[in-house]
Amino acid sequence: MIPPKPPSRPEKVSLLKYVRLFRQDILSAQPAKLYRAWMAQFKTPFFRSYMINQPSLVKTVLNQRPRDFPKSDRIGAGLRPLLGNSVFLTNGETWERQRRIIDPAFEGGRLRDTFPAMWQAGEAATARLEDGVKEVEEITSFAAADVIFRTLFSIPIEDRIAQAVFSEFRAYQRTQPILNLAAFVKGPKWMPRLFRPQTKQTAKSIRGLITQLTEARMAQITAGTAPDDLATKIMTTVDPETGETFTTEEMVDQVAIFFLAGHETSASALAWTLYLLAMFPDWQDKLAEEAKALDAGCDFKVMSKLRLSRDVFREGLRLYPPVPMMVRESKCPETFRDREIKPGAQVVISPWHLHRHERLWDNPDGFDPTRWETDNGKQCMRDAFIPFSSGPRVCTGAGFAMVEGPLLLSMLVRNFRFETTEHRPVPVAHLTVRSKDGIWLKVSKRTDHD
Repeated sequence: MIPPKPPSRPEKVSLLKYVRLFRQDILSAQPAKLYRAWMAQFKTPFFRSYMINQPSLVKTVLNQRPRDFPKSDRIGAGLRPLLGNSVFLTNGETWERQRRIIDPAFEGGRLRDTFPAMWQAGEAATARLEDGVKEVEEITSFAAADVIFRTLFSIPIEDRIAQAVFSEFRAYQRTQPILNLAAFVKGPKWMPRLFRPQTKQTAKSIRGLITQLTEARMAQITAGTAPDDLATKIMTTVDPETGETFTTEEMVDQVAIFFLAGHETSASALAWTLYLLAMFPDWQDKLAEEAKALDAGCDFKVMSKLRLSRDVFREGLRLYPPVPMMVRESKCPETFRDREIKPGAQVVISPWHLHRHERLWDNPDGFDPTRWETDNGKQCMRDAFIPFSSGPRVCTGAGFAMVEGPLLLSMLVRNFRFETTEHRPVPVAHLTVRSKDGIWLKVSKRTDHD
């Protein structure tokens, strides 16, 4: 059985047709040749775009010369109403300052410190789940949001403001396309972006709620009563070069991206991995057996015993990378594979295509968690596996996600069995890779005999 994969568009389509397809779903808007091409060019009247799949070129852009290929604002402009001037959208000195303040919160022993909050969120998720046919993206979204609120602000998802942020974000997801006008017509920041009214309203509402949480935490820090969580760590970290901390407004920007990146991407990865386990019940049973290690209770050391869960989650990230494409902009003349790339051209790196590239991976569209122990899998891990990006701009929460994902996955399959239904999900990309009509699975409580 081959896991779901979106259809590819015809080789040649008009620009108008392409824009329409792209706004609906960036995955099925691409031709099949991108799964085997090292590089491809796309021309519009407004700009040139180049997708690169050759590992050495990807490393040039992400690892070796990231300053020459900053993030493109063509995509970022569409997210600015929600994310403001967050670390996800900035470049240069602003981005470097933000990372100097944020990164210490996610280093080394901090994962151990946040583990109990992840564990509590996992227990809450299993306690809420009931037998029946369920839309699991909704379940994983709720659980991932719970992790974020518990680790960031030491409050559960049931908290009034946390619940309101989650509800508003779900509304935001339904109104925000992956692209808006700025993606095709670059212009000054004052240029109208033609956002839908509901998109702007929900973004404003989310930021208002986050501001309440941030201001309350600022007051707790001043009073010396703040809990030792991620928000406190970030808000009290001093930039070693400037001696400054984040202002309240700057922190609101960062919390918005933590919620988007930490909740939306984790929910996507977890939902698709649960579907894969439903497709391959033998693997699900293996994980349920391994997950008995959790019976010893909340202890970070248990993560070393969840090796199968880690490999299965990694395979889920390979087949369904939450962020399907990354867009950079060339700042100086380049020559890639004998093609001249002018300043201002878009350089697209697609984890979706790189992770399924026919010239790199054995059985690229198949589900095989054992691949990570093979020579091919180990090589591709180094050269062609970038669910969290790579280089200086690698996701600061990558280590966090690789604890959260396998842990929640193990807790869920330890307690429940997941089976496919007649609804076969179709991957589409909006903010992240989700299913067109949800991922519906039959959920049943595991018994002592399972």
